Amino acid sequence: MKHPVLRRTTIAALCACWPLAAIADDIRNPMNVVVISGTRAEHTSFDLPAAIDVVDPAQIGAAQLRVNASEALAAVPGVVVRNRENYAQDLQISSRGFGTRSAFGVRGVRLVADGIPATMPDGQGQAATFNLDVAERIEVLRGPFSALYGNHSGGVVQLFTREPTDKPTVEASFTGGSYGQRKLDTNASGRSGGIGYLIDASRFETDGYRDHSAATRDQAYAKLVVEPTSTSRLVITASGLRQDDTQDPLGVTWDTFRRDPRAGEIDTTDTQSPQRTLADRYDTRKSIDHQQFGATFEQRFGQDRLQVTAYGGNRRVIQFQSFSRGFQAPATHSGGVIDFDRDFYGIDANWRAVRTVAGGTLRTTAGLEMAQSKDARQGFENFIGTTFGVKGNLRRDEQNDVTSVDPYVQVEWERDQWVLTGGLRQSRVDFDVEDRYLSNGNDSGGTDFRHTTPLVGVLYKISPTLNVYASAARGFETPTMNESFYSGTGGGFNFALEPAIGTHLEIGAKAMVARGVRVNAAVFQVKTKDELVVDASSGGRTSYRNASATLRQGGELSVDAELGAGWNARIAMSMLHAIYDEGFGAVPKGSRLPGVPKSSFYGELGWMEAAGRYGVALETVANSRVYAEDTNTAQTAPGYAVVNARVQASQQFGGWRLRQFARLNNLFDRDYVGSVIVGDANRRYYEAAPGSNWLLGVSAQYQF
Repeated sequence: MKHPVLRRTTIAALCACWPLAAIADDIRNPMNVVVISGTRAEHTSFDLPAAIDVVDPAQIGAAQLRVNASEALAAVPGVVVRNRENYAQDLQISSRGFGTRSAFGVRGVRLVADGIPATMPDGQGQAATFNLDVAERIEVLRGPFSALYGNHSGGVVQLFTREPTDKPTVEASFTGGSYGQRKLDTNASGRSGGIGYLIDASRFETDGYRDHSAATRDQAYAKLVVEPTSTSRLVITASGLRQDDTQDPLGVTWDTFRRDPRAGEIDTTDTQSPQRTLADRYDTRKSIDHQQFGATFEQRFGQDRLQVTAYGGNRRVIQFQSFSRGFQAPATHSGGVIDFDRDFYGIDANWRAVRTVAGGTLRTTAGLEMAQSKDARQGFENFIGTTFGVKGNLRRDEQNDVTSVDPYVQVEWERDQWVLTGGLRQSRVDFDVEDRYLSNGNDSGGTDFRHTTPLVGVLYKISPTLNVYASAARGFETPTMNESFYSGTGGGFNFALEPAIGTHLEIGAKAMVARGVRVNAAVFQVKTKDELVVDASSGGRTSYRNASATLRQGGELSVDAELGAGWNARIAMSMLHAIYDEGFGAVPKGSRLPGVPKSSFYGELGWMEAAGRYGVALETVANSRVYAEDTNTAQTAPGYAVVNARVQASQQFGGWRLRQFARLNNLFDRDYVGSVIVGDANRRYYEAAPGSNWLLGVSAQYQF
């Protein structure tokens, strides 16, 4: 049954939208924004035959900390972004039901920042590398069109940083809030000697809502923009993220969550301290040190264009996990401490040509994308004698290499009311493992995955204010290196895993139904074979297997409205039927995919003073219940609806601009499960979301 609050909210939203279709005929298109995602070139989103949403600067910085992408993406239909209140494991992002099985980081959704992948060639990404302090916009592409970005199933989330200001500008901001949250950010921007620059540095600290969840995050970003000639442009970026000893609170059982949402799970094997939690006993934590750089060169030849992007970086991670003291580790066990040092780099070169063909405009983009990551990976026991949470004996030592090579081509032909699109991408992903720890057997080996991804799409312009479209594609998703590390409950590398192959279909409509009112609607279906599912999960180690076929069918609706007199509204809702279309093992046919809500809703009503000096808004976020594992027999995480409020103000004094905001989240202090850890063998599925909490922020900007 749908959650009653969600049901009432959905009905109210539909009733509110109905009169919009009957408003008078004089309609303009003020919300027809230009996007890059989908065609890799500037394109109006209204005329693109794909489901794509743009999160603008006002939404990204809408009285928020600007730490988690979940803050900015809550209003995007079809996407569920869960802040796990666990900075050691990053966000959980799912798009149309893909990505929920990820034990950490982002899986099934491709992440890109300024044209540089934040997703490794095996498909594992880290949303924490997104710097929201310098974000100009975030584009979220879902459905068949995203298949042309390669190894993923759910969609593409692409962040673009803002351009340097013409005049030198400096800014400092401070935000504080509940649970010891505090963030200081400073940035500068301008142009000098023909070079535009943007630099930013921030520190975020929190004591954590959940027990054993404190974190400190330092982030830095720099961008240089040079235009050597009137037809060329070079953009150089560099960024870094550092988190030392970020505490991991782990998941908890349902009984523990009901007793105290903030509590950790008690370690029942600890006879000396019977009330000590697993997280405290093993001091579960993760340290991250991530740096990367990139350069994009663009040369225009009339309407044609050559673009080359190259990037590289390093990521160092040390993670201390937990497991029961009574656990007798098999010889193949890699220990409770993960220590890896990753170098990664890649290049994407493409040529775009524009020609007149058959009375219409033909735009062709052809390119080649190559990427590689090299991990020096070790594993250690997480105890010495009777002392836990320390690096012990070596249990794993290997080199993991992943390489991808993907040529692609995409064409778009437009004439009168028709836009026809086609594309093809040939993907090859190679895994190679060199095992240097041979006392437990030799796991050296390799495997490769190859797949050709086709795309077709058509859009018809019924009128200047109404477009309809249809699109279809085949996509694929390889197992990640992390998903291949274990087989069964204790085995070594699982080279037998196959990629999941999906067939995506979508039809949709985009309409400007009134002055300042835009409606996007889409229905879709995805049939996937060899879906990757959790086989076993225990002590922070998860193994996977290929399951049977899955089916995802759903619909998305978004409404953006400027209502006049300073009022504005946004509604985003999704319905998703996601099931196993064939049974396997103990999982019967028709079982719901775990971690996937059947319905989601976001609603916002705001008011802004005409000069933009102050404003207020109310937000509602709601999700229906989700299952925690494949058989659907464990306690579900119940549905919920929370209400947030914000107020903001700004003042201008000469070159100074001051801003202030206040935000209150979860106004009615509702206890609810923010996310689930799918398939945890110890039934510690649940991660609590915060109760009622507040934020206060101030900033000062000076333009010379």
